[in-house]
Amino acid sequence: MHPHLIIEQQDRLLSVTLNRTDDNGVSDSMASALSQLLAKAHETADAVLLRSAGPDFCTGRIRDAGTTPPTSEAYTRRDEYDGIFGSYQAMRGAKVPIIGVIKGRCMGFGTAIASLCDVSFASDTATFNIPEIGHNVMPTMVMSAVYDRMNRNAILWMAYSTDFIDAQRALAYGLVSQVVPDAKLDAEVARFVDVLLSRPRPAILGLKEYLRVAPRMDEQGAIDYARSLHSMVNTAAAMKKNAH
Repeated sequence: MHPHLIIEQQDRLLSVTLNRTDDNGVSDSMASALSQLLAKAHETADAVLLRSAGPDFCTGRIRDAGTTPPTSEAYTRRDEYDGIFGSYQAMRGAKVPIIGVIKGRCMGFGTAIASLCDVSFASDTATFNIPEIGHNVMPTMVMSAVYDRMNRNAILWMAYSTDFIDAQRALAYGLVSQVVPDAKLDAEVARFVDVLLSRPRPAILGLKEYLRVAPRMDEQGAIDYARSLHSMVNTAAAMKKNAH
């Protein structure tokens, strides 16, 4: 699909590895390819595992060679960013959960996609930042990914300061789900994947669907939607088959 993405189908798990190891960045074309993959992931998988082959999870967005030069007018350049914003939408909209594995540095776009994973495991040596304003670039692309993951004060402190935070603070800010000693990271991820894939598929899909939709509803709508999904999922044949 893309020379810098390694795609592996492992039974009901779709493994996606960011493989731009020369700089550990993610190009616009990589982001677009990831979006296309996530849109169809549910056709072959119950979950997606997202990680990096390099020492860093992601050091930020890299512009593909030959794209619109920085001096172009804003209206012309606007479409240049569709691959990035589209990848955020694809991660939010994926029907199956995305499990992130974060090692090393997680910068800019990396921080954004780490926050958009549904469950994420960070090495205790991982670090995170939002560096854009230090390069005189507005960090609103990243902010559009993390605005409902982190509290306002944390976002603005990271965006203004550009300072790195450690994995424990990333956990406190809501960027990741778990912090694991680096030596145990792969084992803990494998354990969780086994647990997740042992769950009935309707429940796996239903949990993500609810949290994708309900936060945008009013209180009564969220309750009614929960009631509807509860009835639909719990009457599915797969739920009865796996009941104890």
